Amino acid sequence: MRKFLPLIAVVLLVGCQSRVGEVFDTRQNAGPCPPVGSLYDVSRYVKFADPSDETYTKIAYTAEIVDVRTFCRYAGKDPLDVQLEIDFAFGKGPAADRDSHTYPYFVAVTRRNGKVLAKEYFNVEGDFNGKKLAGKTESFSKISIPRVDESIAGTNFEIVVGFDLAPEQLEFNRAGKRFLLNADD
Repeated sequence: MRKFLPLIAVVLLVGCQSRVGEVFDTRQNAGPCPPVGSLYDVSRYVKFADPSDETYTKIAYTAEIVDVRTFCRYAGKDPLDVQLEIDFAFGKGPAADRDSHTYPYFVAVTRRNGKVLAKEYFNVEGDFNGKKLAGKTESFSKISIPRVDESIAGTNFEIVVGFDLAPEQLEFNRAGKRFLLNADD
């Protein structure tokens, strides 16, 4: 009987392996994933303690969208299912009054012509734990984009990620303002 145990184990494993293969969808994607990114105007977040004083010493909190990645799956007439990961970098300025800050951001699905099909708002918490810099990766389990038929590929859509900014924050970014620290200080 001992001689047959390895053979029985191999037969059982092969049988299990064939059932596991049936669970996963092995069809090839119908096309590439939608392009994804963050527009310059909304990829940075700067919050001043006093919005009328845009000096370095009045910065409370900052953030930047560092990277956005997608993984998608669609075949046949199935909807385009996208998993999204966003890397954030957070900063705590001289005027910060807490060791954490909530940063509002959005995820939008658009047509290639810029028409927004769907837009959702979220918050990400920056926890500094006594430090001035922090980072975090946010993951979405699934964004589902319906397709009319098999001829609609992921390249017909775009996914845009950005911070939900107040008008003065948006103007600050559009003006291209930045803070550079003097290395001699």
